[in-house]
Amino acid sequence: MQTITSIGDAVALVGHELGVSGWKKIDQQRINDFADVTEDRQWIHTDVERAKAESQYGSTIAHGYLTLSLIPAMSKDNYQIMGKMTINYGLNKVRFLDAVTPGSRIRVRRNPMSVGGWRSWSRTSGSTCSTPTWQFRTSVRSTN
Repeated sequence: MQTITSIGDAVALVGHELGVSGWKKIDQQRINDFADVTEDRQWIHTDVERAKAESQYGSTIAHGYLTLSLIPAMSKDNYQIMGKMTINYGLNKVRFLDAVTPGSRIRVRRNPMSVGGWRSWSRTSGSTCSTPTWQFRTSVRSTN
């Protein structure tokens, strides 16, 4: 795990992978809980029987935003920032490239691409991807 204690530390890590998180299982209960919180109960996420019969995936799929929302917590396996506070500044580009089905496990890779700063704050830009175990293709790719 990388520990970042200064803007200089962050700059030194640009272009280097910070690491790969541990695997996190995505099960139907997690998908249902996310559907309840976000009020997005579309059948492709929550109706197991209908999804089995009608979906091209043969099952329900996780919400793209569910997989995206797990990235900050899973990134803690890769690095920690030691400072007064850190704030998620947002994302510049997010693409949901493939579905994540119940029973899949995902993990996160983090690659810082740039660091900018002014006085006591900095903004990092990086590439993050989430990859399910059962496929070689990335399910979520974001840059921020």
